Amino acid sequence: MITTLFLLAMMVGTSNSQLSATYYAKTCPNASSIVRTVLQQAEQNDIWIFPKLVRLHFHDCFVHGCDASLLLNGTDSEKTATPNLSTDGYAVIDDIKTALEKACPRVVSCADILALAAQISVSLGGGPTWKVPLGRRDSRTAHREGTGTIPTGHESLANIATLFKSMGLDSSDLVALSGVHTFGRARCAAFMDRLYNFNNVSGKIDPILNGTYAKTLRQLCPKGGDVTSLIDLDEQTSLTFDNKYFLNLQNRRGLLQTDQELFSTKGAETVAIVNRFASSQSQFFNNFAKAMIKMGNINPLTGTNGEIRLDCRKIN
Repeated sequence: MITTLFLLAMMVGTSNSQLSATYYAKTCPNASSIVRTVLQQAEQNDIWIFPKLVRLHFHDCFVHGCDASLLLNGTDSEKTATPNLSTDGYAVIDDIKTALEKACPRVVSCADILALAAQISVSLGGGPTWKVPLGRRDSRTAHREGTGTIPTGHESLANIATLFKSMGLDSSDLVALSGVHTFGRARCAAFMDRLYNFNNVSGKIDPILNGTYAKTLRQLCPKGGDVTSLIDLDEQTSLTFDNKYFLNLQNRRGLLQTDQELFSTKGAETVAIVNRFASSQSQFFNNFAKAMIKMGNINPLTGTNGEIRLDCRKIN
C-alpha cells in the first residue's frame, strides 16, 4: 500500500511560481466577495457546507494536483471512486461558478473556486484567513486511477507521513491539515473497525480509544447498523473551526484512527506538534494557513495548460 501511495504521489510534485493572490485584481476584482456571498447563503440551507467544501479542495489536490479534476462528471469520474463517495457540496460549487460567470465571464477557474471556497469556509467557520494564491487552470481529464492517494482514515501514521512528504508536506503540515477535522462529520464506516474489529480481531475495541467515548460511539454506530450514518468529528464544537481537535487527541477521543495516531504513536515527531497546537490555537491557525497554501500549490495547471471551464462538471 505504501509503495502504491508513494509512486502515485511522486507523479504530482509541487509548484507555486505562477500563482498570485492578486491574479484576478483586474479581471475579476470581486471574485472573493462573490464566493463569500454564495457561501453565506448556502449555509442557510446546510449548516455543514463549510467542512464539505474544504474537503473537496483536499480531495482534488491529493489526486494529480489542484486542477478541479474531482468536479468532472463521466464514467471515469473521480467522484464515483470509493474515497470520494462521501464527498458533497458540488451544487454549491456550481452556484459559485454561475455567480462568477455572470460577473466575470470565462475568467475564474473551477480549481481556483475550490481554493477560495475552502479558505472562506474556514474563515466563516471561525478559523484563520489567508491570501489564496490564484491562477490555477482546470484539467481536461479526470484522474480516477489516482484516487488511491486520498487517505481513508485507516492508514498507519508511517503511510500518511510518507504520502504527505512525497507531496512536499512535512510533519507540521500533516498535523495542521489533519486539524481540519475540528469541524465536520464522518461516516460510521470510517471508524467502525475501531469499535468492533480492531486489527481484524472480532469484538476487539481499539485499546487507545477512550473507553467512555468508545461506548458512546458504539451506541451511535451499532454493529449491523447504517454505516453511512454521520458522526461529529469533534463531539463538542463540530460546527466551529478551533483547536479542540487536538485536545480530543490528548484525551484519546480522536474519531478516526489516522487522527489519533498523530498523538498516540510512541516516539513520533507529530506528538509534540499536537501538544503545541492544543496549547495554542493561534499557532495552529498560523500553521494551518501556511499548510493550506502549500497544499493548494500542488501541481497546478497554469499558463496555457488546461482551460477555464464554463461548467465545472464538464470540459468545454
